Amino acid sequence: MSKKTLDDIFNDDDFGLLDIKPKTSNVKSEEDRLIDSFEEINVFIDKNGREPAASSMSEYSLLARLKNFKEDEASKKILKPFDRHDLLGYVELDKPTIDDIFNDDDLGLLETDSELEIFKFNHTPKPQDRANTDFVAKRAPIKEEEFEPYEAMFHKVHRELKEGIRKIAEFKDVEKHLKAGRFYLLDGVLLYLEEVENERENSVKLGKNTRRRKDGRTRIIFENATLSNMLYRSLGKSLYSNGKRITEPKELTTPDLFVSADSVKEEDIQTGWVYVLKSKSDNEEIKSIKDLYKIGFSSTPVEERIKNAKNEATYLYADVHLVATYKCNNINANKLESLLHRFFAIACLNVDLFNDKGQRITPREWFVVPFDVLDEAIALILGGTILNYEYDVVNKRIKLK
Repeated sequence: MSKKTLDDIFNDDDFGLLDIKPKTSNVKSEEDRLIDSFEEINVFIDKNGREPAASSMSEYSLLARLKNFKEDEASKKILKPFDRHDLLGYVELDKPTIDDIFNDDDLGLLETDSELEIFKFNHTPKPQDRANTDFVAKRAPIKEEEFEPYEAMFHKVHRELKEGIRKIAEFKDVEKHLKAGRFYLLDGVLLYLEEVENERENSVKLGKNTRRRKDGRTRIIFENATLSNMLYRSLGKSLYSNGKRITEPKELTTPDLFVSADSVKEEDIQTGWVYVLKSKSDNEEIKSIKDLYKIGFSSTPVEERIKNAKNEATYLYADVHLVATYKCNNINANKLESLLHRFFAIACLNVDLFNDKGQRITPREWFVVPFDVLDEAIALILGGTILNYEYDVVNKRIKLK
């Protein structure tokens, strides 16, 4: 009788006693939880055909979560492959180079004999090198007389940077930050994005809607007296990799906010009131929102302005409670109100109301922000330092940029 081999024993296991199933773990990694959290936002857009807004607490939570994702570069790189609605914009993903692949060959599967040296391309530039060369190659010199007005602009920007009127900031988002008429820093060279053509566009599917993104040729002027017409998206990619944006001049230094820096004499110039209101609405959707306030401006006494609130859409067709008023002397109160609206735009209430004629109205002066934060923002504006700060909608606080 011949001896059984190991193969004979394993093949003779009619009852499957020797079958081994790999152990599985139900514990999700941090990355899995991050992706699941982002997928909730995707599912919301699939169902509603729009991004979440601040119209309800459930949507507000998704809105705050999405903003947090957009501001975290590490999370964006993880989530971009799952971003089917293009919520995160352009994200520079880490792509392995040929060198990375060969260096990761632990088993030596890609090793070749010495006689195959002919197939090694030691002098072929890497893709990134070719992209950079292509970018430089597109530049052309500008005639001296044509460059003169641009040269004056660049000198002015350098002076404003030195004086603190402008700042060098991180370039984060192409859609938000890459605009014609703005200045940028690329590889240490200041540039001016003079214009962006819209002849070529990319179509991006967003729920049931299709959004068009511009990607036409640009006209870029460099401070070294050269110009380029590279594509809009290519410029964004280059700035993302090795660039910065130059902020716009501080708005509070312009005369449209302060009536006159020297006008505080014997009699101040009263320009109006900025006020904060809380709604007395019986609408459950409105009543359920904590820290919901209206920021407004009135050139007449506020009590007079709000006496007919229940009949006006801007007051949500309900009476209101006057929380605070700020008397504005020597200040353009209308401009102050506008600055507050922009500062808290991320927390703006987004609801649709209907009047007695069935017409839809969307008020835009209500914000989901704690009152003490509103009060702090007004103090920062009056102190002329608001542009150094931003509103953190997740933690509901004002923080330095």
